[in-house]
Amino acid sequence: MRHLANIFRLGVKELWSLWRDPVMLVLIAYTFTVSVYTAARAMPDTLHKAPIAIVDEDGSALSTRIASAFYPPLFMAPSKITTGEMDAGMDAGRYTFVLDIPPDFQRDVLAGRAPTMQLNVDATRMSQAFTGGGYVQQIVLGEINEFVRRHRATSVPQVDLAPRMRFNPTLDHTWFGGLMQIINDVTMLSIILTGAALIREREHGTVEHLLVMPVTPTEIMLAKVWSMGAVVLVAAATSLLLVVQGLLHVKVEGSVALFLAGAALHLFATTSMGIFLATLARSMPQFGLLMVLILLPLQLLSGGTTPRESMPQIVQNIMLAAPTTHFVELGQAILYRGAGLDVVWQPFLILLVIGSVLFFLSLARFRKTIGQMA
Repeated sequence: MRHLANIFRLGVKELWSLWRDPVMLVLIAYTFTVSVYTAARAMPDTLHKAPIAIVDEDGSALSTRIASAFYPPLFMAPSKITTGEMDAGMDAGRYTFVLDIPPDFQRDVLAGRAPTMQLNVDATRMSQAFTGGGYVQQIVLGEINEFVRRHRATSVPQVDLAPRMRFNPTLDHTWFGGLMQIINDVTMLSIILTGAALIREREHGTVEHLLVMPVTPTEIMLAKVWSMGAVVLVAAATSLLLVVQGLLHVKVEGSVALFLAGAALHLFATTSMGIFLATLARSMPQFGLLMVLILLPLQLLSGGTTPRESMPQIVQNIMLAAPTTHFVELGQAILYRGAGLDVVWQPFLILLVIGSVLFFLSLARFRKTIGQMA
């Protein structure tokens, strides 16, 4: 009981130190509010309200049908312009796409002459140009095929594919962006807070005060782990409920409590990692540089940004030792697909093992560091 009381009191001391640090409080608030919202609404690799113009030189039913197929949220309502206005509008940046439908287009299509249609793309808007070009082609070909099928009375194919989207039926990118940003923020802030807490004590000289108190290095480290982990866990839960579900209206399929339990195991690993990095760094600038080297691979190669299957096999195998890989796996399974403990028990167990290894490695390094200070 005395050890538990020491851990609790030292943790409360860490919370008071954090409360008196306005910069860290602003960072926490910004990370789990504005950062989550902007990540959900400003995904650069998705098409959203792209400006498009139509040069209709045919004036037929087919050209009208094609023009009416472009509508929000993928595209803005198409502007009807002339050929002479096309270059000037693209030079001024008013249109990302300009579709030029040539004269006699419908007649040539029905006659089977395979007419050409020109799509002009402003490639300086790289992400929209790359994604939107494919969308425009699919929409135009779909409208032409449907038009031809009705006028030629072609037979209905024996096999008809009916795609059905699971878990995100509207393909809304905000569902992915907001939730994955919370997962990334949990990793980032847990490492920053625990590492900054240890470096702050070293810079202020309070570590020496702890060494003369009847507390052990294990108690000091556990106090930092539970206090900073609790702060991040509460912030993540608040962001999930207020920002993701409340402001962004994202439907969470699974149990929030089960996700937070997995986040707690992940925090056990990342807070230990933060202490380990703090024992290597001599100052906050050095700690920040170490964070860049560690945090970017953890976030980019964990499967949260790109599928792990698209990575080289050696990278996939190496990242199995990273806690973020398994946290992303259980987070997506619970929040997107409504998985229960019977499905995600393996990532839970792996996170416990990884966290324990990181904790004991950090504890050994922490003991060595404070031993040198003594």
